[in-house]
Amino acid sequence: MANPPTEELVQQWESEQTRLREQVVEQDTEPWQKSPDFSGLERVAGVDLSFIKGDEVNACAQLVVLSYPQLEVLYEESTMVALTMPYMAGFLAFRETPSLLEALKRLRCNKPELMPQVVFVDGNGVFHYREFGIACHLGVLSGIPCVGVAKNLLQVEGVYKDEEHQSQIAALQKGGDSFPLTASSGKVLGKALRSSEKSSKPVYVSVGHKISLDTAVRLTHSCCRYRVPEPIRQVMTNGLLLLHFARL
Repeated sequence: MANPPTEELVQQWESEQTRLREQVVEQDTEPWQKSPDFSGLERVAGVDLSFIKGDEVNACAQLVVLSYPQLEVLYEESTMVALTMPYMAGFLAFRETPSLLEALKRLRCNKPELMPQVVFVDGNGVFHYREFGIACHLGVLSGIPCVGVAKNLLQVEGVYKDEEHQSQIAALQKGGDSFPLTASSGKVLGKALRSSEKSSKPVYVSVGHKISLDTAVRLTHSCCRYRVPEPIRQVMTNGLLLLHFARL
């Protein structure tokens, strides 16, 4: 597991990302997305993998479904999994997506009435080296609208954590304010969002699949009680608790 992926494997991953990237939809596809108050949206989910420090194999895969707009927990699942793929920057999805897809499949089988209408992913979507991060990967393979929300800036495509970026962050006056993350090509790959009045540190929102960027940003803000949107905050909390007990 500690061995880096072979050059052949990396080439396979790049080819797969290129193929799947063509299937990403960066527009609103659902009626609730076009509503000012997201009328018709009833269930939002968060997914994530948590790791024991120093353990590259064992992880906790979490899925939480919340009601919307109440943001109350309707369903939660935390499962210890053994990962089979090595980690490499830019290819996180090949390591983590299989476990997240399995969690969604179990939910569809056991509680189909609780399937989410949108999934928040702790990671990037189109804001990625090849415009195909884990939120895109999960969205395309699941067919569910996905939003990528990263806590840290990925420095990619001419977007850097420089003085200009810091000044743009400082200009975010209130929760809901945002600014575009524009690639060297001129394409807007995502937005930095001040998600809460309680935190001046932004999150980085990008399209995963079957949603527009503006809608993804607006929805993310509506799901934030604190800095991190509630679906992701819940899965992070659950994962940490399970890993704590796993170590005991």
